[in-house]
Amino acid sequence: MFTPLHLSRFHIDECLIPGICPGKCNNWQGGYTCASTKQRSLLLGVAIGLGCGIGVLVLAVCVTIQVRRFKKRVQKKIRRAYFQKNKGLVLEQLISSDERTVHSTKIFSLEELENATNNFDVTRILGHGGHGTVYKGILADQRVVAIKRSKVVEQTEIDQFINEVAIMTQIIHRNVVKLFGCCLESEVPLLVYEFISNGTLYDLLHGDLSTECLLTWDDRIRIALEAAGAVAYLHSAASTPIFHRDLKSSNILLNDNFTTKVADFGASRSISIDETHVVTIVQGTFGYLDPEYYHTGQLTDKSDVYSFGVILVELLTRKKPIFLNPFGEKQSLCHYFLQNLRHGTAFSIFDAQVVDEAKRRGINEMVSLAGMCLRLRGEERPTMKEVEFRLQLLRANMTKEENQDFHKDNNDMDPLSTYNCTSPKRYVDFAAVANSPTLDGVTRCYTLEQELVSWSDVPR
Repeated sequence: MFTPLHLSRFHIDECLIPGICPGKCNNWQGGYTCASTKQRSLLLGVAIGLGCGIGVLVLAVCVTIQVRRFKKRVQKKIRRAYFQKNKGLVLEQLISSDERTVHSTKIFSLEELENATNNFDVTRILGHGGHGTVYKGILADQRVVAIKRSKVVEQTEIDQFINEVAIMTQIIHRNVVKLFGCCLESEVPLLVYEFISNGTLYDLLHGDLSTECLLTWDDRIRIALEAAGAVAYLHSAASTPIFHRDLKSSNILLNDNFTTKVADFGASRSISIDETHVVTIVQGTFGYLDPEYYHTGQLTDKSDVYSFGVILVELLTRKKPIFLNPFGEKQSLCHYFLQNLRHGTAFSIFDAQVVDEAKRRGINEMVSLAGMCLRLRGEERPTMKEVEFRLQLLRANMTKEENQDFHKDNNDMDPLSTYNCTSPKRYVDFAAVANSPTLDGVTRCYTLEQELVSWSDVPR
C-alpha cells in the first residue's frame, strides 16, 4: 500500500505533455489548470481600459480645475476693473475716512449678492425705480435686504450712484431708509438697503381705487409728519445740507407698521452752508417738479417743499400727480387742486375716506399747508422745518379733539366757507387759502401740455 509520501514521488507535471494546453498551463500537485488565449486577451483589455479611463478622468479633473482657476483669475481681473471704473477706491476712502460709516457701511462682493438674490432671479424683483431695478435678497447672516441695481451703464448713472452712497453715509435718521453697503464689482453698481416690507406710499394710495385705502386719516397725517421730519433733517440737521430733488410718493416707503422711510437719493445734492442757490441740470419727476427750479435751474430747499406739497394733495385726494381728467387729457394734480380751491369746490375732489374720517380743523390745516407749499415763488413757501411743525400741531390737535363733539361748531359756519357740503357735519374753510395772491395765475384749468406755458410768469 502506497502512502502520500510515496505518491509524491510519482507526481507527473501534466504541463510537460505536448499539446495538453493551448494556453498558459499552471501545474499543481494532483492536477493542472489551463488559461486560454482569449481569457488572457480579455483580462489584458480590461486592465488597459481601466487604466486609460482612470487616466482620462484624472486628466479631465486636472484640466477642469485649471480652467476654473483661469476663469476665476480672469473674473477677478474683470471685477477689479469694474471696481476701479465704478470709483471703488474713492468709496473705500470715503467709508474709511468717516468713523460713522466704518461699522455700518460695507462693500459687498458680487458673489455675496448673487447668492443673496439667486443670481438676480426675476422672481426676486421688487420694483423698477428711476435709476434702476430693486431686488429682494437674503444675506448670509439672514438679513433681508433690498438690492438696487443701476439700469444703464453710463457715466452719469455711475456718478449718481457714487453720489447716492456719499449722501447715504452722512444720514442717520429713523425715517430715512438705511444703507447697509454697496457692490462695485459688476458692470452696473449695486446698493444694499434695509428691506421695507409694505412697499411705497404711491402703491397704497393709487393701487386699487375701488377698495378702501389701508391708510386711515391718522395714518396719512403721521406719514406726512414723519416724511416732513426726515426731509427737514436733510435740509438742516445733517452734517452737510442735502436737497433730495426727487421727492415723491413712490420714494416714500412704509414698513410693517407703516412707519415712513424716505428713499432714493440718486438725484440728491449736498450743499455747503455758504451755497444758498446752486445752478444744476434740472432733475426730478414731472408732476412734482418745482416750476421755479424748472425755469431757473436754481436748486434750493424750497424745491423739496413744492414736491412735498404735491404729496400732501395726493394724501387728500388719492389722485396721481398726473392724471386723466374727464376729457381724457393729462392734467397736473397741483393745478387741479388749486383750481378747485379757488372755486370753492375742493371738497368734491377729496378721497371719500378722508371726508368720512377727518375732522373739520384737520382738513382745513392740510389744505392750507398744501396751498402754502405749492406757491409759485419759492421764497413764499414755508421751510420743511415749518411744515413739520404745522403737522406736529395738527396731529396734537387731532389727539385732543378725538373725544370732542363738533355739532356745535358745524352750526356756526364760517362765512368764508364757499362750498356746500353733502355732509352737514363737516366743512372746510378754503377761502383764506384760495384768496391768497400767490395763487393768482395758477388756478385755471390746465392740461399737461399747458402746464409749462403756465409757468412763464416765474422769474428766470
